[in-house]
Amino acid sequence: MHEVTAIRDVQVEWKVMSLAILNAGQEVPPQYAEAMAAAWGPVRVCIAAQLEYAQERQGIVGDLYTAMGTRLHVQGRTDFRRIIGESVAEVGLPETVAQAADDAAFDEALRASHDEGMQLVGSDVGTPIVGIPDRDGTEVGMFGPIMTPAPLGEDAGKMWDGFGLLAQTPGFYEIKRTRDVEPQFD
Repeated sequence: MHEVTAIRDVQVEWKVMSLAILNAGQEVPPQYAEAMAAAWGPVRVCIAAQLEYAQERQGIVGDLYTAMGTRLHVQGRTDFRRIIGESVAEVGLPETVAQAADDAAFDEALRASHDEGMQLVGSDVGTPIVGIPDRDGTEVGMFGPIMTPAPLGEDAGKMWDGFGLLAQTPGFYEIKRTRDVEPQFD
């Protein structure tokens, strides 16, 4: 989306969706269950940033997602405490925002944000969820797009144009194939 917003007139409002909430009560492999338990911290921090700073800093949630995602996915790190602390500092938020990682008081707002996205797409999806206005202005949601490596420049713009056309087509709901490569972040 960072690539798309640089070359298309698209406004992004980042919200929080949680795979830990989505998979709650589901039978998942132990390693995935551990990852989902650890995932509560980062999403609580994103919700705290959204609640406390989104009015004055448009895009703060996207900035925080990018900072954390770079450390988790690009750098392959798993030290969540340090990732959260470094990411909060990188985007210029006070250290106190990182403390939300352990604060269940943010869970109600987290669930509400998560539920808002799920209402757009149903429960048979993962992340990301994208909401796009359809032809009559009603927001429709889609799961995806998921691709690797992420397209850059005009390729990202063309992908977005096509994704938007599909999302706005009444009755359209899925394109999928089996993943045949691991995520590439270079």
